[in-house]
Amino acid sequence: MPEPTDQQAAPQRRGGVLLPTLIILGVIVITFVIFTGYYTDLLWFESVDKTEVFTTQLVTRAMMFVGFGGLMFGGIVLIMWWAWRTRPAFRGMTPEQASLERYRASIEPYRVRLMLVVALILGLLAGLTASAEWGSYLLWRNATPFGINDPQFGLDLSFYTFTLPFIRFLLGFGFALLFIAIIATVVVQYLYGGLRLQPKGDRASKAAQIQLSALIALLLVLKAVSYWFDRFGLAIKSENLVTGFTGLKYTDVNAVLPSLNILPFVALIVAALFIANIFRQSWAIPIIGLGLMILTSVVVGTIYPIIVQQFQVRPSELVKETPYIQRNIDATRDAYAIVDAEITDYPGTVDPPTKEVLDASQGTLSNIRLLDPAVVSPTYNQLQQIRGYYSFNNKLDVDRYQVNGEQRGAVVAVREINLAGISEGQRNWTNDRAVFTHGYGFVSAYDNTALTNGQPDFFESDIPPTGALDVVEPRVYFGELSPVYSIVGAPKGSTPVELDYPDDASPTGQKTNTYQGTGGVSIGSALNRLLFATKFQDTNILLSDLVNPESRILWDRDPLTRIEKVAPWLTLDQDPYPVVVDGRIKWIVDAYTTSNDYPYSSRVSLSDATSDATTTRTLPGGLLPQDQLNYIRNSVKAVVDAYDGTVTLYAWDSKDPVLQTWMKAFPGVVVPTSDMSDDLMAHVRYPQDVFKIQRVILSRYHVTDPATFYNGTDVWIVPFDPTVSPAQVFQPPYYLTLQMPGQVEPAFSLTTTFAPQRRQTLAAFMAVDSAPGADYGKIRVLQLPSNTTIPGPQQVQNNFESDPLVSSQLSLLRRGGSEVDLGNLLSLPFNGGLLYVEPVFLRATTDGYPLLRKVLVGYGSNVALEDTLSVALAKVLGSSPIATPEPIPDEGNEGGTPVPTPTPEVPESSGDPATDLAIAIAQAQAAYEAGRLALTTGDFTAYDVAQKQLAAALERAAAAEAALSGSVIPEPTDTGAVDSGAAA
Repeated sequence: MPEPTDQQAAPQRRGGVLLPTLIILGVIVITFVIFTGYYTDLLWFESVDKTEVFTTQLVTRAMMFVGFGGLMFGGIVLIMWWAWRTRPAFRGMTPEQASLERYRASIEPYRVRLMLVVALILGLLAGLTASAEWGSYLLWRNATPFGINDPQFGLDLSFYTFTLPFIRFLLGFGFALLFIAIIATVVVQYLYGGLRLQPKGDRASKAAQIQLSALIALLLVLKAVSYWFDRFGLAIKSENLVTGFTGLKYTDVNAVLPSLNILPFVALIVAALFIANIFRQSWAIPIIGLGLMILTSVVVGTIYPIIVQQFQVRPSELVKETPYIQRNIDATRDAYAIVDAEITDYPGTVDPPTKEVLDASQGTLSNIRLLDPAVVSPTYNQLQQIRGYYSFNNKLDVDRYQVNGEQRGAVVAVREINLAGISEGQRNWTNDRAVFTHGYGFVSAYDNTALTNGQPDFFESDIPPTGALDVVEPRVYFGELSPVYSIVGAPKGSTPVELDYPDDASPTGQKTNTYQGTGGVSIGSALNRLLFATKFQDTNILLSDLVNPESRILWDRDPLTRIEKVAPWLTLDQDPYPVVVDGRIKWIVDAYTTSNDYPYSSRVSLSDATSDATTTRTLPGGLLPQDQLNYIRNSVKAVVDAYDGTVTLYAWDSKDPVLQTWMKAFPGVVVPTSDMSDDLMAHVRYPQDVFKIQRVILSRYHVTDPATFYNGTDVWIVPFDPTVSPAQVFQPPYYLTLQMPGQVEPAFSLTTTFAPQRRQTLAAFMAVDSAPGADYGKIRVLQLPSNTTIPGPQQVQNNFESDPLVSSQLSLLRRGGSEVDLGNLLSLPFNGGLLYVEPVFLRATTDGYPLLRKVLVGYGSNVALEDTLSVALAKVLGSSPIATPEPIPDEGNEGGTPVPTPTPEVPESSGDPATDLAIAIAQAQAAYEAGRLALTTGDFTAYDVAQKQLAAALERAAAAEAALSGSVIPEPTDTGAVDSGAAA
C-alpha cells in the first residue's frame, strides 16, 4: 500500500491540531469567565468593607466541595478498583460469560479512564450538593445554646436548630455514598464474572460476597444511627401548616418512640449477620435477617402506632393529647415572640360618645392617616416627578418626622432615576450608563391632611429640595429602581457629564454632577475594564472614552440585593423604606433570623403569611420547603446609604441565639445597636412581615387552653381586603398613630383586625407599639365577645356601599369621565367599639391621578360620606371631635388666601314630594355633570362647588323619597367646613 504524500497528510495534521487548540481556548475562556465572576464579587465586597463575608463563604464552600466531593470520588474509585482487583482469575465459558467477554474486551483499553470519569462526575455532583450546605456547617460549628431544654429528651434547643440538620446531611451523604458503592460493586463484579445470573455453580465469588457483605453491613450500621437520630426528629415533625401539629403526640411517645429505640439494635444485629457472612459465605441467614428487620420496622414502626392511635387515643383523644397540645402551644408562642401578647376583653359596644370620650380621643382621631401609600403614587409622580426620567415606586411608605416641633405622620418617597422614562431618541449607551446615573430628592407629605384641591400637602419636595427636612445630600445612586449598572466619577477639573437635575435657568437646561462618593469599584485599570466588560457582556466598558482613570462602576444597587449579598443568612422584609437621617437619604430594611427546626413550634409558609393586598400575591400560594419556618426574630436592622451604598447591619435583638451563632461565623459584620444615631433610631419601626406572621399564628394561638385549642371553637382569621376586587387577598396591616385602651398617650403602631372563622363580624383588634422605646414590640390584642355585632371590614364595606345616600354619590362619581379609588379601610378602637375610616380618591379616567375628595366613616350602623373627616365624624358621632383649622390653600391659589367652600343654596319645598324628588334628581345630575367638566379642565374650585351642590341635591332627593314612603330622614348636616382631615 503506498504511503500518503506530504500534501495528503497536511490537512490531517491541521485537523488534528485544530481540535485540541479549540478545546484549550474553550477551557481558557471558561476559566476566565469563572475567574471574572469571583474576582468582581471580591471587589464588590471590598467596596462595602465586607470582604470577610466573601472569603468565609468561599473557603467554607470550597472546603465542603473538596472534602465531600473528594470523599465521593475516592470512595467510588476505591470500590471499583477493589471489585476489579478481586475479579475471578478463571471464568467458566458459559453463554452469559461469552457475551460479557465481548464487553470486557471493548472496555479494557478505556477501563481506568472510564472509572475515573464516572467517579469524577459523581464527585462533582456530591461536591456541589455539599457546598450548598455551607450554612448548615457554619451553624453546627458555631452553635449557641438557647438555654431552653425540650420537654421530651431534655436537650437544649440548639441541638435541633443547629446540630441535627447537619447530622441529617451527613447521614444523607453516607447513604448516597454506600448505595452508589453497592451499585458500582454489583456492576463491576458482574461484568468481570464475580456475580453471575445463571444458576449453574456459585452465583457469587468469595471476593464479591466479602465486598457486598461489608458494604451492606456498613449501610445497616448507618441505618441504625439514622434510626437513633430519627427519635429527635419527632420533636420537629409537622402534620401541616398552622392548623396542624408539630412535635411528639401521645402515639409518638408511647408507640413510635419505643419502636425507634428498638430498631437501631435490630439493624445492628442484622449488620452483624452480614459481617459474619464474610467468613461463613452463606447468604440465607443475613437475607432472612434483613427481611425480618424490614418486617419489624413495618410492624413496630407503622402498624403498632396505628393500633395505638385507633384504639387508645381516638376514644379519648383530648385527654391523651392534652399535655402534648400544651407543649405545642407554649413552643409556638415562644418561637414567634407572642408569648407576652397582652390580650384584654373589649366590650364591642356602640354607644354615643360623651364629651369626655371625644376629648380623650383627640390624639387618635386627629392623626388618622388619609393618604393611602398604595394609591397616591400616581399623584406623587404627577406632581413631583418633574421629568419623565424620574419615578416613584408603585407603593410608597409611611413614616413620621418632627416638623415644627411636632411629630407628624408622613407618606414618603424617593425620586429615583427611571431609564424607561427616557425618550427613545435619547436612549444610547452613554446616556443609559454615564449620564442618567442617579435619582434626586426625597418627597414627603402629611398623611392626615390634604390641600383644598385634594392634592397631598408636601412638607419636603421639589428640585432642588425645599422643605422642613434639610436634605443635604439628595442624590440617590442606590435605590429600588436604579439601573443595572452605571459608570461614574471623573478627574478633577473635567467637565461633569452626569445629569444632576433639570434647571431651566441653566443654558443647557440641566445641572450636571460628578460622583464624589466611595461607592462602587474603580475601573480605571485596563484589567478591571476587561473584567467588567466580560461580566456585563458590554464592550463599551472597554472602548468608551467616558471610562477614565477615576471612573467607578456601581452595580447591585437595590437595597435588598446589597443586604442579601452581605448577609445571605438573613431573611429580608420585602418593603425597604427611605428615611432622611443627618441630612442623607438612607434605606432601612428589617432583617430576620429564622429556623425551620424549633421543637414543637407550628410551621408557616413565609410567602403565604406575608401575602396581602399590597404584595399582589393571591391566596393560596405555592409552598416550597425552603419557604417554611417555625421560628423568627427581627434580629437585625439593616441600613443602606443611598449615596455611597454603604451597608450597615445593627444587632437589634442581640439575645437571639440564631443571630449570635451567625455573628460567630461572620465576626464584625453586625455592629451593636448602640452605634445607631439618635436620628436613625427615631425612624426604626416594627417590621411588617414579622407582624403578618404573628397575626397568622395568633389567629389560633391566642388560645392557651388545650381543650379550647383542640376543639377549634375560638379560631380567628385575617379578613380579606374589601377594597380589592375580585381577588381574595388578606387586608394588609396599617401603621397608625393611636391610643389603645390602657395607653397614656397615642403611639405609632402597626395594626390589624381579626374576624371569627366563617363569619364577617369582628373578633379582635391587634396593635403593636412600633416606635423605639420601652414598649417597642409590645403586642396588645382587644378581644371582642363571641356574640358581638360589631361589623368586620367586609361588613363595613358592604354597609358603605349599600347605604342609599353613599351608594348614590359613589355611583355618580364612578360614571362619566372620572373613576373612584377606595383607599385603605382603617379600623380604630373607639369608645368600646370600632370606628372605620376610608378615604375616597377621585381621578379622571384619561391620564388622571388620584385626589383625596371624600372620606367614608362608619361607627356601628351609622355611615357617612363627606368632603372632610371632621364633618363625617360629626355626622356619625353626633358632634365633631376634631377642631376645624383654617383650610390649607392649594398652590394654584396665589397669595395663600384660603379657598372658601360655598354652602349650596337649598330651595324651598314645592309641597309635593314627587315633584321635589324629580327636581332634586335633575339638580344632582346637573351638579354631577358640572363637576365632571370641572375635573377634566382642572378647575378644582369649581369642582368643589359642584360636589357640594351634588351632596345637597342627593340629600334632598333622599328626603323626598322618604316622604313618599312615609319614613323619616335626619336633617341635613352642614358640609361647608374644611379641615385637616381631608380636602374640601
